[in-house]
Amino acid sequence: MDYSKQEFERLFKDSYPHMYRMAFSMVENADDAKDAVHQVFAQVWKSKPQVADDSIRGYLLAATRNQCMHMLRSRQLQQQMEKEQKTDIAASESEEREELLQQLQQVIDDNLTEQDRRVLSLHYEDEMTYQETATVLGISTSAVNKHITRSLAKIRSTLKIAK
Repeated sequence: MDYSKQEFERLFKDSYPHMYRMAFSMVENADDAKDAVHQVFAQVWKSKPQVADDSIRGYLLAATRNQCMHMLRSRQLQQQMEKEQKTDIAASESEEREELLQQLQQVIDDNLTEQDRRVLSLHYEDEMTYQETATVLGISTSAVNKHITRSLAKIRSTLKIAK
């Protein structure tokens, strides 16, 4: 194969459509297919392989297939790494959340009265309204409000959380 500029341009114009169609069928993305074909031509221009004129089209198609396979493996590896990273982040966030919940429970156990804990439990865990909580505990709704307000203030100050 003669690697003169004119001969290489002719080769590019003649072979590009076939190479692009094959690349697109493999990678299923127009930009990636173009990149694969351009990579092949760049490598051919750089290395100037000694290929017979009647074999160059087969050589280019094989090189394009190989480049596409490389791209697909890279894409698969990238997706696998992203999936593993998301799993690691989710596990880390779950551990942090569990630790925060344990700290919150410790603050509640150490700093709130039994009545404060009952009010919070009924309102937040059992999802009762102030009126329902008041009825169950036999206190007024304003007392429920005071218990919740005072308890949350204690929790915030102990954990140093801003409102």
